[in-house]
Amino acid sequence: EVQLVESGGGLVQPGGSLRLSCAASGFTFDDYAMSWVRQAPGKGLEWVSSISWDGSDIYNAESMKGRFTISRDNAKNTLYLQMDSLKPEDTAVYYCAKDEVNGLGYDYWGQGAQVIVSS
Repeated sequence: EVQLVESGGGLVQPGGSLRLSCAASGFTFDDYAMSWVRQAPGKGLEWVSSISWDGSDIYNAESMKGRFTISRDNAKNTLYLQMDSLKPEDTAVYYCAKDEVNGLGYDYWGQGAQVIVSS
């Protein structure tokens, strides 16, 4: 059974940092690209960042470029999202997702990690 379990969310002040983790199990982690997707209160899903199976290719949404860094540790079957210079508009539930083989979507999602950026 595929499982994706996020951790590391919480309340942070504007300008602060958080690191999200996503522990993966039930599949061969280093065979797949992985992504982070978020959903702000009352809004739709927004893609954040993606990383190839070996970490050699990374893609970031423009609004988060330079502030968010995706990475992975294939030895630990874990995906990360380092978030710096956080803004109130970054408040959202952050999901890790396993990319489909064809790269056209996601076939498994975690339960989400709440991030609240507020003073």
